Amino acid sequence: MDVFNNDAFATTRLTDAINKRPFKPGLIGRLGLFVAKGIDTTTLWVEEEEGRLSLVQTSPRGAPGQTQGREQRNAYAFRAKHLQLNDAIYADEVQNVRRFGSERELETVESKVNERLGEMQDNIVVTLEYHRIGALKGLVLDADGTTLENLFTKFDVAQQTLAIDFGDDGSNPETEMRNQLVGAKRLAEDELGGLMIDGFVNLCGKDFWDNLVAHESVRRAYDTQQGQHLGQDLREVGFTWAGITHYEYRGSVAPIGSGTAVDFVEDDEAWLVPLCTPSIYVVRYAPADYVDAVNELPPAGLPFYARQAPDPSGFNKHRALEVQSNPITLNLRPRAVVKLTIAE
Repeated sequence: MDVFNNDAFATTRLTDAINKRPFKPGLIGRLGLFVAKGIDTTTLWVEEEEGRLSLVQTSPRGAPGQTQGREQRNAYAFRAKHLQLNDAIYADEVQNVRRFGSERELETVESKVNERLGEMQDNIVVTLEYHRIGALKGLVLDADGTTLENLFTKFDVAQQTLAIDFGDDGSNPETEMRNQLVGAKRLAEDELGGLMIDGFVNLCGKDFWDNLVAHESVRRAYDTQQGQHLGQDLREVGFTWAGITHYEYRGSVAPIGSGTAVDFVEDDEAWLVPLCTPSIYVVRYAPADYVDAVNELPPAGLPFYARQAPDPSGFNKHRALEVQSNPITLNLRPRAVVKLTIAE
């Protein structure tokens, strides 16, 4: 096990290797909705300035005008969430590699370590995606279902919800499908005010998706304009209609030690997500809780850290492995993401 004293297994090398691994598939991560950066603290402060445009009452020339109220500012603190997995590589797992000092032995052990670290990282990557979908919904949950961040409570706002009627035949303007979706966009637009909106994404559960692509007005638009485009399976690549790019969000993962999978998006719902400049969806990575991570240069957290350590028993039977991430995942305007449901 002396092979682990090689520089290939130093914390820096392991961390570099794990951060270069391909990103685990996840629609929100693939779409790049969240802007990610590192920070040098474990707490992030968000400042809110409630500046609003108002109408000014006329007044006689030379007389005092209206008094403009001061803009109120609020500051909110968010602590990094510590995600950590531990495992070990035992001597028996590398028993039959070539003797110490040979390149082959180093390659074999390094491959085994990277394989194990990759498995650990995959679980954290899925968890980060779970935090992202939670932030879009305004409720970031832990693996056991407990609440890590309630953004509605934090910012003292209420969620916006709209029930979509899939039973209309297009004759009623109030329930015509395009008008319903435009109505949902207006809810988001009103909340965002002067922020520049670059587009909309709709993350659909499977039942909501099936109702949408089967709806007559949606099918008719594609039959006449794009040669029966909806005859293809567009669930993951998406399609744009009514100024919204629609996707079916597929994802359900069980917590470690549990056989019950958690759905990231419920079958009968969808989430209308406005894309803004600057982005209102952010992830900040705090440094690891290692002494040598405190004074990192540059002083900013990384998405993942990996480390190995000797057997604490002193018998040198295994090397302990650890992977961790310390994210703060936020939707700064949770009311702007509109929850869509299927009207009964």
